[in-house]
Amino acid sequence: MLSDGEATELLSFLTLGTRADVKGQASEYILGLTGNRDGCRYLQSKPDCLKALVTLTSDPSIAIVKDCFHALINLSADETLHQPLVKETDLLTKLLPKLLDPEYVFADRICTILSNLSRHERTCKEVFRALQEQNIGLDRVVEIFCTEGFNKKASLHYLGPLLSNLTQLPEARNFILDKDRCVVQRILPYTQYEESSIRRGGVVGTLRNCCFDYAHHEWLLGDAVDILPFLLLPLAGPEELSEEENEGLPVDLQYLPDDKKREDDPDIRKMLLETLILLTATRAGRDIMKNKNVYPIMREFHNWETDPHVVSACEKLVQVLIGDEPEEGMENLMEIEIPKDVEEKLKELDAKEQEQIEKDIQETEKNQNESPQGLER
Repeated sequence: MLSDGEATELLSFLTLGTRADVKGQASEYILGLTGNRDGCRYLQSKPDCLKALVTLTSDPSIAIVKDCFHALINLSADETLHQPLVKETDLLTKLLPKLLDPEYVFADRICTILSNLSRHERTCKEVFRALQEQNIGLDRVVEIFCTEGFNKKASLHYLGPLLSNLTQLPEARNFILDKDRCVVQRILPYTQYEESSIRRGGVVGTLRNCCFDYAHHEWLLGDAVDILPFLLLPLAGPEELSEEENEGLPVDLQYLPDDKKREDDPDIRKMLLETLILLTATRAGRDIMKNKNVYPIMREFHNWETDPHVVSACEKLVQVLIGDEPEEGMENLMEIEIPKDVEEKLKELDAKEQEQIEKDIQETEKNQNESPQGLER
């Protein structure tokens, strides 16, 4: 690593007024440092270098700006750098307004940095606060996200994970779930957005986080939102169901074509299942999902799925759908207080299940042609 004297000399080159070739070499060197953890941790103790990187995102040279954004993406991927980047620089103040520029060529890099910074709750709160202070707000973020081609030079797909991360905060969930804003209805179609798994995953993660607020479940499952088809369609395949099973399903899931494909990303499939599981937390939610005939879709999905983690999530959902109702006073699964001894046993069972899943993964890799045991028709 650089000595203090060398670091001071390097910093003197990282200014807007420095000659372009010298400045370019200095920014390239910093980028190299951020390529590994030791380099990132070294820069953690150099707030002036971090400030200089942020300042140079406004440099006239595209090459230098690109290096600085690349370095900031690397730094923001390291959780230990989150607070220094937010507290020691004016990163949020400088970068957030550029999201509003439909011509800004580096908008995707800004989205990636914001997505990285908002992963953990503490810095997520800082990002959310900065959005409010910059008079951008979550409503503008959603507006940009839902406006196809808002930026002709950037896809803005990483606004999806940013929304997902922000909804770990109650105030962000309250905004998304505001019945008068129709935000949920606007983002639902993106659960099937073919062009980007990043955008799809971000929206599914947002919906999953919002479903932790069980007071909204009936509204989400009701006609005002009708969330169920948007969660089930990515999990439904081309398998032929009986006449009776088809007629019990929501219209969008009836008689699907022979070329119907399922979501190809296992992480997104798992999040979809986790969202459905959350929606079964209340008696009303379970009744709606049983009446909408969710089980046949899950049965065929279980027969098709090969990823052990996703299979496990599917089986948890099926157990709720076909199992007996909890006894009186325990209908809301989110309000049940679990005794400590039971909680410890559940943790042990989870650990054993995880161990079994890892064994299953190894077994699957040995024999790719082995099919999972199907659910009962």
